[in-house]
Amino acid sequence: MDNLLLGAFIYLMASVIAVPVAKRLGLGSVLGYLIAGIIIGPVAGLVGSETTDVQHFAEFGVVMMLFIVGLELEPRSLWAMRHKLLGLGGLQVLLTVSLITAAAWSFGLDWRIALAVGMVFSLSSTAIVLQTLNEKSLMKTEGGKSSFSVLLFQDIAVIPMLAIIPLLAIPGLAGVESEHGESGGVSDLLGHLEAWQTALLTIGAVALVVVGGYYLSRPVFRYIARSQLREMFTAVALLLVIGIALLMDVVGLSPALGTFLAGVVLATSEYRHELESDIEPFKGLLLGLFFVTVGAGVDFSVLSQNLGVVIGVTVGIMAIKASVLYVLALLFGIKGSDRWLLFLGLAQAGEFGFVLISFCLQSGALPVDLSKILLLVVALSMMLTPGLFIFFERVVQPRMVRAQSRESDEVTEKGTIIIAGHGRFGQVINRLMLSNGYKTVVLDLHAGMVEDMRVFGVQSFYGDASRPDLLHAAGLHEAELLVVALDSQKDSLTLIDYVRRERPELHIIARAFDRRHVYKLYQLGTNDIVRECFDSSLRAGRYALEALGMHPAESERAATLFADEELKGIRRLAEVYDPEVPVTQNKEYVRLAKEIQATLEKAMMGKSRVRHDRSEEGWRPPGNTALNDDSGAADPSQVS
Repeated sequence: MDNLLLGAFIYLMASVIAVPVAKRLGLGSVLGYLIAGIIIGPVAGLVGSETTDVQHFAEFGVVMMLFIVGLELEPRSLWAMRHKLLGLGGLQVLLTVSLITAAAWSFGLDWRIALAVGMVFSLSSTAIVLQTLNEKSLMKTEGGKSSFSVLLFQDIAVIPMLAIIPLLAIPGLAGVESEHGESGGVSDLLGHLEAWQTALLTIGAVALVVVGGYYLSRPVFRYIARSQLREMFTAVALLLVIGIALLMDVVGLSPALGTFLAGVVLATSEYRHELESDIEPFKGLLLGLFFVTVGAGVDFSVLSQNLGVVIGVTVGIMAIKASVLYVLALLFGIKGSDRWLLFLGLAQAGEFGFVLISFCLQSGALPVDLSKILLLVVALSMMLTPGLFIFFERVVQPRMVRAQSRESDEVTEKGTIIIAGHGRFGQVINRLMLSNGYKTVVLDLHAGMVEDMRVFGVQSFYGDASRPDLLHAAGLHEAELLVVALDSQKDSLTLIDYVRRERPELHIIARAFDRRHVYKLYQLGTNDIVRECFDSSLRAGRYALEALGMHPAESERAATLFADEELKGIRRLAEVYDPEVPVTQNKEYVRLAKEIQATLEKAMMGKSRVRHDRSEEGWRPPGNTALNDDSGAADPSQVS
């Protein structure tokens, strides 16, 4: 027990220290886990041979991840992506296996070993790539969707690979215990069955997952939900995932594929979100532990003895995979930064490489010495992947954006009002101004938005509104009003700082994202500051008061008083706000904030809160206020 607790403490402590540091440095959580594993394993020697056992346990995080991925995919979504799934994914696996097999065979390896090596390295890391794509908000891009299609096909391709590997067995190698110490596991229970019996059981297991998941899961979840015990639902979710993984293992299929299939079946279930929220914490923890064990399992003695070979093979494999993906990206019309994201993100080997190498050892398809080198290559390529994503994010993406951006328009019009930014905020202001007969000049950095506005006859120009030359061309020195509705806080502050120096008297209305942004805008001398969610939140608060029995006139007075007090408080806080000091460490800010809150509560409690009778004239039933009143809270203040 002491050793178990000590091991858990070491793994968790290394993760807690390394991962936040790596995230803060922009390296990503995956690289943080890998570094943590290297530190506690090869470097410090705090963990040893038990790492392989822990890795077996941690690999279940991959299984859970694919279950959650399946929950987010409806069968219709799979059918819609069939072209990329089968075309892009299928060609990637086929071409990569062929090229790597040919390369390995050319170096003198037996064709059977070469084919096994080709299959091992044809797969990429689903865990690293999907987690990184989600962390960097790249999943919805064309490159992210294409990467997902390839990864999904690779996970499915593991099944035929597991069926082919035993056919590649070499006499004299069969029966060798795997690097992880496995000897077949639960699947040996079916070793005495005939081939047709095994095939029948396999088909039956898949059918059970599909049919049972569709017809039996709902009554079970409904029954558990009635108990109103959250922990029981979590237990059932874990039981479902573990049970399906065990069933797949018994019949010799990939547990990850089985849980993914179950996730797809349950994607239309009304309990999908509950399942996802219950499994997510376990998935995240186990995935992190898996990456720690990958780092801890790096054998530096083998690496030092074969450093040139390991590095050469790693670079060669990644170059082959990247080349295949680049050609396929051209073939499938994937352009620009999305193409780079595809071939840089999927160039590594994956976690299923560990599984296939282990299975090859059991089946006698790989010699032990070669498998140690292959394990290092898989681990090293996975460790290089976060660096490739950083290279994409900091070097490739900015250059692609600059290359794809067009030249700014020549601003040929001047208006009474300059509107910087025409998104969901700026366009409402622009329409209101135009409908009241004012002439506006709109500057926006989204080419598509500019072209769309021109179709509807709205005068607008493409360009960066923070550029002085564009501002002057738009009539900065003749304008009566500047509306700043940019999405970037930094750009909005830069713009206002320049305009205030050029035109101190110009009236500026600016959109603010939060209180800290308000403080900075106030310090720059902005006349009117509008927090983008404040008015809508204030109106929602009025509806809440009315739903609780307060008369509409009283709720409006309460909202107006709240807005007035909020304005006074923000003005005072802006004077002591220091962007270089966290607000919790700014003693004067904290003292003043407490004082303002106390003043607000006193003012609100001091006002009359008479609950009018519902039969009184003018009463409006709660919930219908939105239909009867669309004016919002009357707030003449400068900051809202």
